[in-house]
Amino acid sequence: QVQLVESGGGLVQAGNSLRLSCVASGGLFSTYVMGWFRQAPGKEREFVAAIRWSVGSTYYADSVKGRSTISRDYNKNTAYLEMYRLNSEDTAAYYCAARTRGGWPDSQSVRTHLIYDLWGQGTQVTVSS
Repeated sequence: QVQLVESGGGLVQAGNSLRLSCVASGGLFSTYVMGWFRQAPGKEREFVAAIRWSVGSTYYADSVKGRSTISRDYNKNTAYLEMYRLNSEDTAAYYCAARTRGGWPDSQSVRTHLIYDLWGQGTQVTVSS
């Protein structure tokens, strides 16, 4: 059974950068879009970024636009999220997700967690000031 495994989280100083990875493993993996979401304590899960797997189109939340990059390695079944100029508001558990069935949704729907059917366990990012 295919699983998503995130890595790359940890304690980071404000102003610094980090790169999160999400590897799909455990079987034949096929997806239409992969997304990154985050959830801080006491807050709802929030969209961060998404990438259309086949063509590499990218989508970002306003809160991270301009200081993050989502990318993928098609052959390694891996998605990445690089974030720059981190601040305390970026502190959260980060989850990657994949939409493995149902086709490509649309550029707006990729921002909602409801369209994804496969989720990783999450990786914690803590930004210290």
